[in-house]
Amino acid sequence: MSHIKILLPFSLPPAELARDLLRELQLPALSTLLARAGAVATAGSTMPGDDDGFARCLPHESWLARHFGMEAGLTSGGSPPVAPALMRAMGLAPEAGHWFILHPVHLHIARDHLVLTDPRQLALDDDASRALFRTALPAFEAAELPLVYGSASTWFMRADRHHDLQTATPDATCGHNIDIWMPQGASARAWRKLQNEVQMDWHAHAVNEVRSVSGRNPVNSLWLWGGGVAAPAATDVPTDALFGFDNWFAAFTRRGTESVPEAASATVLSSTSAQRLVLADDLIAAALAGDWSDWLQQFNEIEERWLVPLLAALAAGKVDSLSLVLSHGTRLEQWRTTRAGLRKFWAKPALTRMLA
Repeated sequence: MSHIKILLPFSLPPAELARDLLRELQLPALSTLLARAGAVATAGSTMPGDDDGFARCLPHESWLARHFGMEAGLTSGGSPPVAPALMRAMGLAPEAGHWFILHPVHLHIARDHLVLTDPRQLALDDDASRALFRTALPAFEAAELPLVYGSASTWFMRADRHHDLQTATPDATCGHNIDIWMPQGASARAWRKLQNEVQMDWHAHAVNEVRSVSGRNPVNSLWLWGGGVAAPAATDVPTDALFGFDNWFAAFTRRGTESVPEAASATVLSSTSAQRLVLADDLIAAALAGDWSDWLQQFNEIEERWLVPLLAALAAGKVDSLSLVLSHGTRLEQWRTTRAGLRKFWAKPALTRMLA
């Protein structure tokens, strides 16, 4: 039996805009799949703080962490402990200890607080990132916290004595007052002291002077999250093949598992794996920015690129069942349909199930 599951973060519109946005969407394939699918109970689809909008982990991030057995850190309201797994996915070998992910970021000043800008917008190249890394390194060495370079956007820090820190994912934080999402715990003050030292070292950095001349935001801080203990890579993977798991989502891939970071529907459908999980994260940036015009455009592209061919494959019997996992900032829903389910001709195609 072949099954495809597609995760669409931020595909559910926010409640206050839902009806207006759904009126603008023309998604016949998704409308058909939703109308003729059965709802699936989803454990752990909300996190502590979801009800008041202060969750440190978004629903789709929580769902992935639980799906891949990374529940540690979630029940206390923290971020998924993905740092060691992401290091391995990037070809690094984490030493024994507690590792965190660090992103060079831009914090901008709002009326009376600081706000994290979406790190995707930073567009930091490798040379600039390495220059900032070299400048920050002495402060970490003085604090006896090993710092490891992963990529232009992603570094890692080993901090065994800071294992108590509860952190928030960048996507859960960006666009908000960072005070609420800053690391919390007994070690929080020590981390803020180190963070402040790096901020001062970068204030007049040559990298930021060049960025300023070209009208780009300075790199003026670091975002800490994803803390977890380095342990042997897990071998019990619940999904045979993964598609679209790039950037930090690569932490969920495993050696020996079929994984295609940038995939198309044809690649997914040609896979011989019985269980296939697709991550289509094209809506995240637009939703976080509140750019609903771009969100609508991206959703139309997802319809054509993914949902139309997947519906056709299901109808033709090329796949036995299809699951849709849809979410927004505080909610996640899951539906599953089969080829037989598509014969429910009395179920009129509609997007109404996307409403809260």
